Amino acid sequence: MRKLPLVAAAATLALTLGARAEIDLKNFDLTVKPQDDFYHYTNGTWLKNTPIPADRAIWASFSEIDDRNQANLHAICDRVAAKKEGATATEKMVGDLYASGMDEAAINAAGAKPLQSELDRIAAIKSPSDVLKAIAHLQSYGVGCGFRFGSSPDLKQSDREIASLGQGGLGLPERGYYFNDDEKSQKIRQQYVAHMTNMLVLLGEPRESATVSAQAVLALETKLAVGSLARVQLRDPYRSYHKMKVSEAAAKTPGIDFQLLFAERGAPAFDEINLAHPEFFKGFEAALNSVAVSDWQAYLRWHLVRRAAPYLSEGFVAEDFAFNGKILTGTTEQKPRWKRVVGVIDGQIGEALGQLYVAEYFPPEAKARMARLVEDLRASLHDRINALEWMDAPTKEKAQAKLAAFSVKIGYPEKWLDYGAVKITRDDYFGNILRSDAFEVSRRLARIGQAVDRKEWGMTPPTVNAYYNATNNEIVFPAGILQPPFFDFKADDAVNYGGIGAVIGHEMTHGFDDSGAKYDAHGNLNNWWSDESAKNFKVRTSAVVKQFAAYEPLPGLHLNGELTQGENIADLGGAKIAYYALQKALADKPRDPIDGFTPEQRFFLNYAAIWRVNSRPEETRRRVNIDPHSPGEFRCNGPLSNLDEFAKAFAVPDGAAMRRPPETRVTIW
Repeated sequence: MRKLPLVAAAATLALTLGARAEIDLKNFDLTVKPQDDFYHYTNGTWLKNTPIPADRAIWASFSEIDDRNQANLHAICDRVAAKKEGATATEKMVGDLYASGMDEAAINAAGAKPLQSELDRIAAIKSPSDVLKAIAHLQSYGVGCGFRFGSSPDLKQSDREIASLGQGGLGLPERGYYFNDDEKSQKIRQQYVAHMTNMLVLLGEPRESATVSAQAVLALETKLAVGSLARVQLRDPYRSYHKMKVSEAAAKTPGIDFQLLFAERGAPAFDEINLAHPEFFKGFEAALNSVAVSDWQAYLRWHLVRRAAPYLSEGFVAEDFAFNGKILTGTTEQKPRWKRVVGVIDGQIGEALGQLYVAEYFPPEAKARMARLVEDLRASLHDRINALEWMDAPTKEKAQAKLAAFSVKIGYPEKWLDYGAVKITRDDYFGNILRSDAFEVSRRLARIGQAVDRKEWGMTPPTVNAYYNATNNEIVFPAGILQPPFFDFKADDAVNYGGIGAVIGHEMTHGFDDSGAKYDAHGNLNNWWSDESAKNFKVRTSAVVKQFAAYEPLPGLHLNGELTQGENIADLGGAKIAYYALQKALADKPRDPIDGFTPEQRFFLNYAAIWRVNSRPEETRRRVNIDPHSPGEFRCNGPLSNLDEFAKAFAVPDGAAMRRPPETRVTIW
């Protein structure tokens, strides 16, 4: 791997001038007892005194890191955009895309003109066959319309890529938005129609006609939503795996000319496909051949402008924000242009920007410390599996094999993605978006029938997040999250294990949650559980579902325990695994209190700190509908109220709110 210059010096400076991972008493609310509400005890003053910025829907520990990252990325983009001589190809690409996005005058002067050729193509549609061709064409530029077609790992042969057709094409966040009868959902549908109308008017359609078109789009999307699986159903990978011959898929829906679709998309030849959601395509087939062509034209115009709006003139940007920002999330102000453009660069050519980011802000010491933490957590989970009383020996053996097979990615890819084929200019922002989208769509489509690239990353290096990939059986930690309060290679063990250690344990546990547990050590969809162990596991996961379904983040709004169960299982397991990894790490070290707190207490205090979040009510409601993660308060108090280790650390008595009764207390890993 190419050694990046000046990594250690620049990164050390960034950490010196930035935040540190530490327990900050100023964030506590000492009027709250740890035994009553540990989340508010640890974070109460922070929650009261930390307003949500006007351009944000939430403000959390993740947001604090993201804000630091954005400032760092902004500095990089400004610098390379101004570089006149000696710029590398990567610097020039990033600088040119940034300059094109910051040229607001040119973007506003162009108005809707960048869409005209696509609008003309849509206007020429005359038949269902033309509709399918138009969908294929728009998909090739990243416009999410109709359904999803692309390449993905074969879930039962995870080392090979297979063609895949799946549900899609909706403009609202989740199918329930089309059918829920509560007053809020009905109002959102009305606002959605008004939003589509405004967008179509901006494209030049008369308002009266645009209103009719918008209503037709809602009706068409509702038809597509009928056959779509809900997010809870999508948690079961078997519901999205139906591998068959292409001829068999064609026979199931003879009204869809799949060969025409594949040809229009320029897909390589293949004879097998995963028709992920057969019922959806039956509904799509009916809609394709019964809905008026004029309605399909309205639908395609809408999805074109919906995708393009953030990159067009101010009227489009403002209307896009009015619905997706203000109405859906409650955000009151648009982000400054530089933040939006930096985010676009990260999304479009993220590994180019990521190269520049890690060269300045990610030291090799951090990667080495993180690697040791991962192995400590792996050893801890190994011990926990051996100690399980509810799992039989044959299943334990396979669980240990899966754990041992986990691959780990830290910081950034071993090999950077080459964007050399993408044309980026300083005077064509929307064209840059189209061309980079087309590059990525084409690159992914070309993988059909090829070996899975297990070195590829699903997140860019600056991303403040982490993930488990079931088909690769891998855990991945981008450089972006490896910062305080999650991680600080200079901090004490208790703080790091309570922060990034819990995140590592969380991602590892995803390999054994209600969905991940269906995949074996090789990443294949395969039942490796004995019947008895699976039954015992279900008893425990059902208890987690019941616990979290009782939580009420807003009056009358309960969490969906089924939707959030995988993340809740991972939070519960991650905290416990990280705690026992800390015990191993401290075995031969001094255990003196720091700031009056024992190592065990500091562990749980930082665990609580990483989940602090203030959220607008609209955003809370939206996330409850679509997000598999519970709100921060419940990610903290929910798992900890099950842990004997937490109760011991803070002397929590039986009967206290942070000590669940023995009959409902859940331990899995």
